[in-house]
Amino acid sequence: MRSSPELAEFVAFLSKERNDSPHTVKAYARDVAEFAAFCGRYYGGPWSWAGVDRLAIRGFLGSLEARGLARRSVARVLSALRTFYRFLNLTKGVQVNPAKSARTPKLERRLPAYLDRAEIEQLFVTAHDRAGAGGFAEIRDLAMLELFYSTGMRLSELAALSDRDVDLVVDQVKLRGKGKKERIVPLGSHAARAVRRYYRQRDAVLAALDGEGEGGGAVFVSRRGRRLSPRAIQLSMKRLLASLARGRDLHVHALRHSFATHLLDAGADLRAVQELLGHASLSTTQVYTHTSVERLKKVYHQAHPRA
Repeated sequence: MRSSPELAEFVAFLSKERNDSPHTVKAYARDVAEFAAFCGRYYGGPWSWAGVDRLAIRGFLGSLEARGLARRSVARVLSALRTFYRFLNLTKGVQVNPAKSARTPKLERRLPAYLDRAEIEQLFVTAHDRAGAGGFAEIRDLAMLELFYSTGMRLSELAALSDRDVDLVVDQVKLRGKGKKERIVPLGSHAARAVRRYYRQRDAVLAALDGEGEGGGAVFVSRRGRRLSPRAIQLSMKRLLASLARGRDLHVHALRHSFATHLLDAGADLRAVQELLGHASLSTTQVYTHTSVERLKKVYHQAHPRA
């Protein structure tokens, strides 16, 4: 049942019809396949998707919790099963969605990690120092850092950037987010200057390779001219973030969170920040207002004489 035709069709549906990210498609396929394996043990004989009941769903989710899976991961599994059964209803006429009545685990509200303004300044001082004393990789890393903080783009969006997406005449960049939705984001002057400097270095590297590079118009490439992978970008940013006192527990996404938080702290409209981040729902963006409130509370208790 792990390689059932329904699962294969579901994967194609997620990729081609819903335009879900490769990460989401892989996770949902893995979740449904694992549930299929569980059903084989649970029913101990022949079974069908249409015959699965809510007790099987509850038993599967309970087994995940018993294994120590985080609540957030269990909630994702349940979402995958609900989506799969909606797909079966549309394509196979399966009438009952046994995952619909299962209770979603209550998730703890986690405020996103972000850098305060002093940390951002320190980070850019470090990056500029390395770029000044270094070579191609250091100048490239500075350009990537500037783009992350200037636009709030995701790691996957930066990795997918091609030359046609960056317009240095009007200083803006075209991004393709989740569901392949496109948005235009302005580019700050510091970021535009860093990208121009990097382009000069990159073009020299590509020219030296004499057409042997495989970047295919990629903005960010390796010394061999190949498009940088998300993992390579992540490692480069982690090295920079590690220069901060608490940098070792920070990830690339902290730059996106910092972008949003600093805009809201400066009075930016929440819906404008939603558009810049490419969030489909305003509620997703509202988590940053909680971050700002926490900062305000800290300032209040430090500064107010009767706090």
